[in-house]
Amino acid sequence: MARYVMFDEYGGPDVLRVVHNERPEAGPSEVRVRVRFAGINPVDYKIFHGGEAAVRYNAVPPCGNGNDFSGIVDEVGAAVTGFALGDAVFGGKRMQGQADWVVIDATRVVRMPAGLSFEQAGGLDIAGRAAWASVRSLGLGAGDTVLVSAAAGGVGVIASQLARRAGATVIGTASARHHEFLRGLGVIPVEYGPGLRDRVRAVTDDITAALDYHGTETIDAALSLGVPGARINTIAARDYRVGTGITTVGGQAATLADLAGLADLVAGGEVVLPIDRVYPLDEVRQAYEYLMAGHLRGKVVLAVS
Repeated sequence: MARYVMFDEYGGPDVLRVVHNERPEAGPSEVRVRVRFAGINPVDYKIFHGGEAAVRYNAVPPCGNGNDFSGIVDEVGAAVTGFALGDAVFGGKRMQGQADWVVIDATRVVRMPAGLSFEQAGGLDIAGRAAWASVRSLGLGAGDTVLVSAAAGGVGVIASQLARRAGATVIGTASARHHEFLRGLGVIPVEYGPGLRDRVRAVTDDITAALDYHGTETIDAALSLGVPGARINTIAARDYRVGTGITTVGGQAATLADLAGLADLVAGGEVVLPIDRVYPLDEVRQAYEYLMAGHLRGKVVLAVS
């Protein structure tokens, strides 16, 4: 039998439950992955809460939960080339990632490079794609100073480092307990919350771009500091300030090759991806309660096997 996380109705983390079913089998073009770790993301709870996110992803209960996973290939379809039993892989499958096994088309998984942990790989798909694509969308360079919100969080911590690699100066919003960590990454930290604009101006009045992974506060601050809408990208407030030119490039704009490139950077220590906390699969409700409370450093993942 196989465990998987699902919900029968919309609501808070209490609607999530771990159920048992038959172990899935791989089709001709698929691989079956014995999952080691499964990531959790804010978009997951937006989906199981219902509303716009549930509509966007056609999440009609009863359905599964999660997306990100890492693990070992333990079944290979007859038409699959390039993967073998025992290969370490990672990827994402919407509303199916939190399970003992994930069956997925072989063209949608990425081989894990040496040096990348299963915990890191298990939380990389959504955050990694979003960070890579959003940073690339602004064409950052050595002349830029970019404001990054939630800079210690799952997406923000990766994006901050990618922006730095592009040559930009990075000012990152975070709670005070993450400031020393961000300084260690070369990021200039500022406290989020009311008065953000003034705290940023105390560092510099030359912000040229903004990456928003938290919400409207960062967008308002950037606009008030003279950042053109076209140089602000948000994945947290997509319907805010419509008409100002703000872009909403997210993970859909990243390819598997992009994700593989990021995995190499993490594996080589060139990009740091901290794991904030690991919960067993059976404590999935507690994991989301922790995520929803905020103030994380990096990723939260579920240990599956």
